[in-house]
Amino acid sequence: MSAGLFGLLDDVATLARLAAASVDDVGAAAGRASAKAAGVVVDDTAVTPQYVHGVAAERELPIIRKIAVGSLRNKLLIITPAALLLSQFLPWLLTPILMVGGTYLCYEGAEKVWGRIRGHEHEALATASGAEAEKALVSGAVRTDFILSAEIMVIALNEVADEAFVPRAIILVVVAIAITILVYGVVGLIVKMDDVGLLLAGRSSTSAQKVGRGLVHAMPRLLSVISVVGVAAMLWVGGHILLNGIDELGWHAPYDAVHHLEDEVHHAVEGVGAALAWLVNTAASAVLGLVVGFAVLAVMHVVPRRSAH
Repeated sequence: MSAGLFGLLDDVATLARLAAASVDDVGAAAGRASAKAAGVVVDDTAVTPQYVHGVAAERELPIIRKIAVGSLRNKLLIITPAALLLSQFLPWLLTPILMVGGTYLCYEGAEKVWGRIRGHEHEALATASGAEAEKALVSGAVRTDFILSAEIMVIALNEVADEAFVPRAIILVVVAIAITILVYGVVGLIVKMDDVGLLLAGRSSTSAQKVGRGLVHAMPRLLSVISVVGVAAMLWVGGHILLNGIDELGWHAPYDAVHHLEDEVHHAVEGVGAALAWLVNTAASAVLGLVVGFAVLAVMHVVPRRSAH
């Protein structure tokens, strides 16, 4: 009797260890998948604050919360089921779909670069007032988020495509929830940063006033830095997706050239060779992204003109 009990306990302990290992594996895979989508996450974080620019301060967080709920709904109810079905029955389509998304990222990045070169970058600034205007604002933001969310989830799916169906589904759900919380949590902090600064600036403490004024003055610079990082991330991630995609589809020359240069740099400089090699790969991906982005941008401007003629 005791032997059977101890055997049962041993089996339970073994199952518990296997379950814990599975949880660890899922967590690690979700972390890798989220890291691969980091460039699009930065862009999503950079874009969203523009939607509450000019909105009354007391409506900023409610609007962001509505956009976050819409984003999570997109990821969990539409994008993730479609991505799972695709990976289960048509996995060969993942690379072309990723490349289409990568091309879109390159186009978006190049468009923003071109806007800054010309000196008038187009930004969607919100001036909503009233329930209907706010509803339209949230709907527009959720539609834009859908494109970025789809790219995030496909990138994450590609990273865990070798996992079994159930772990793959769990990983994608974890990624969807974690990234939504991260993006809109950071956005909420950013848009309320100036309010916190004004609150501190009104305190009697000299140090609190300095911190408050610093926050108020830092917010425009922070938004500018996030915007620049977002553009760079779009070009880098988009170019990297295309570089790997064309290699998987059979054209190996561009990937081999970048990989060869990366190896040379890695072995040429001791100590920091790995970091420099990563920078080489990143720079090459960004250049490719910029070239492809400008090519698509040129086509997008030429086609409407021909249609008009």
